[in-house]
Amino acid sequence: GVAVIVEALTDNRNRTASDVRSAFTKYGGNLGETGSVNFMFDQVGQIIYPADVASADEVFEAALEAGAQDAQSSDEGHEIICAANDFNEVREGLEAKFGSAESAVLSWKPQNTIELDADSAGTMLKLIDALEDNDDVQNVSSNFEIDDDVLAQLAG
Repeated sequence: GVAVIVEALTDNRNRTASDVRSAFTKYGGNLGETGSVNFMFDQVGQIIYPADVASADEVFEAALEAGAQDAQSSDEGHEIICAANDFNEVREGLEAKFGSAESAVLSWKPQNTIELDADSAGTMLKLIDALEDNDDVQNVSSNFEIDDDVLAQLAG
């Protein structure tokens, strides 16, 4: 029930498709047609700043002024989300105020997430690792969530 989007850049489409299909098959998944799970995700701009760049209120206000949809702050940093079409405008507005971002990318944000148990989480993490190890794979996005207790169980 977990959806995965794999973005790849290759000089040999058949080889890459075969490698990706093989990873899905090895870990109990199925490779769908191009775009078959896109409806479960929204493509958004995601801009990350370190926590010490400014206060949460300052970042939130600057993000809204620049045209962002949302800004979330935590002890780890600030995450600003915007529409994909507004990405450059928002990034430039924030960079003018706070300098270069730690990260600024277009990403696939799941509309809903699926909680995984320990067995499923272990298998899913192996699949993601196998996909990310492929030189042609640029980005892997998915809609699963793993509880902190399950992560601790897998790590231990």
